[in-house]
Amino acid sequence: MKHTGGKPYQCNQCDKAFSQNSILIIHQKTHTGEKPYHCYHCDKAFTHNSNLIIHQRKHNGLKPYQCSQCKQFFTLKTNLIQHQITHTGEKLYQCNQCGKAFSQNSVLIIHQNTHTGEKPYHCNHCDKAFTHNSNLIIHQRTHNGLKPYQCSQCDKFFTLKSSLIQHQMTHTGEKPYQCNQCDNAFSQSSVLIIHQNTHTGENPYHCNHCDKAFTHNSNLIIHQRTHNGLKPYQCSQCKKVFTLKSNLIQHQMTHTGEKPYQCNQCDKAFSQKNILIIHQRTHTGEKPY
Repeated sequence: MKHTGGKPYQCNQCDKAFSQNSILIIHQKTHTGEKPYHCYHCDKAFTHNSNLIIHQRKHNGLKPYQCSQCKQFFTLKTNLIQHQITHTGEKLYQCNQCGKAFSQNSVLIIHQNTHTGEKPYHCNHCDKAFTHNSNLIIHQRTHNGLKPYQCSQCDKFFTLKSSLIQHQMTHTGEKPYQCNQCDNAFSQSSVLIIHQNTHTGENPYHCNHCDKAFTHNSNLIIHQRTHNGLKPYQCSQCKKVFTLKSNLIQHQMTHTGEKPYQCNQCDKAFSQKNILIIHQRTHTGEKPY
């Protein structure tokens, strides 16, 4: 019957008909609201066992579908199919407003909101709104501190998967982003952009408190803390606060006793690099002041 196009199984609640009795049974639950398949990890329930199996992959991390091109794994077969289009360059989904085409329907939907200006997804912690739910989820991590992506090499956590991928290159030594002005190469695209400004001399990010300008927005944000006094990094041991994350990391070593900076002239080690530099002058006899 599936091949002939016959649909002998008709719903007695509406006019829909199906080629298989099992599909009819699933459909009828949309009328009764019955959800007999319960997840034992959370309180969600489903109309059919196959939906439950897919949902449980969120809990157990199972990703059974692998891309043959880049070996990435996916929870759903549909996600794998969408991903494979990124390798072929095929763009099936076209915007009817401007003609732009996309490899994924979900990306087209997000793009179309740029024409309508619609931002239906609102943050319940602040007044920001977003064109798509995935953007809202990422934004909310700035409020809840959630960092779901962990590096398998050093156990650092990241808010974004893209940040994890960039970070992992620091372990492999891979530097795919090369400057077209010189031979320098970088592990992160953002660092390349900052570097390229050293060739152009461009400092597009201006401080509105003084006349300083910077090559990158992140440098401006750090500088502005000298004006507003913001110290967002707090030590969990003694509650001291710091302007820079690097300063917090250095400070935390005073609690752990860790001394990663070792003198290559003697056996002494230090918790801070600047103290090592001062110490090394006792060997060289250098007097900078």
